[in-house]
Amino acid sequence: MSTNNIEFKDLEITHIFKSTLKHSYISISKTAEITVKTPRVSKTFLLKLIEGKETWIRKKLSEIKRHPAIEVNLNDEVLLFATIYSIDSLEATPLRIKLEKVKVDSVEKTIQHYNTFYKNTSNEYISPRVEYFSQIMGLDYTEIKFRKMKSRWGSCSSKKVLTFNTELVKIKKELIDYVIVHELAHLKHMNHSKLFHSLVDKYLPNSKDYRRELRNIKIAIF
Repeated sequence: MSTNNIEFKDLEITHIFKSTLKHSYISISKTAEITVKTPRVSKTFLLKLIEGKETWIRKKLSEIKRHPAIEVNLNDEVLLFATIYSIDSLEATPLRIKLEKVKVDSVEKTIQHYNTFYKNTSNEYISPRVEYFSQIMGLDYTEIKFRKMKSRWGSCSSKKVLTFNTELVKIKKELIDYVIVHELAHLKHMNHSKLFHSLVDKYLPNSKDYRRELRNIKIAIF
């Protein structure tokens, strides 16, 4: 695999070449980073590929500009339930205690402590909410898992295992409830049919608004 930067008009694009790939892919991160992954191709092919997707790329970049990613300053702030708190706040106490023991230049260790803090907070807050909605919806799950994910807020497996993104505790509690009800509803309907949405609506009447709001949320993941 090799990586290089290319320019297309006013766009800066990262090109990743992987010999094992059979097709070419273009992706745009939540922080507006454009990446093209391809097998071995000519520069002419690469530029034509980007040109063919230029409208889509600019549309995505425009969406990101309208809804910029929420960022925090490492070591100084923490994002929790859609609010940015000072690292000296009561809410950040467990994280602050860990960070006080980290060397100033150890960014990797700092990020590790942030991730652990979010995972622990997810378990403490989300697990009881899952149990609450599970009871009122009459739906049983086998296990709850938490892990950091880039593109999904949650998932439900055929074995009734619920997995939640540890980034969830960074957004509003109402939206967290929506994700929980959404995944629990998949225990009964493993699709996004009308019956599925009706079930979600039954317990969260504003689910359409929550779904729309969730799509527009961009959180910078470090």
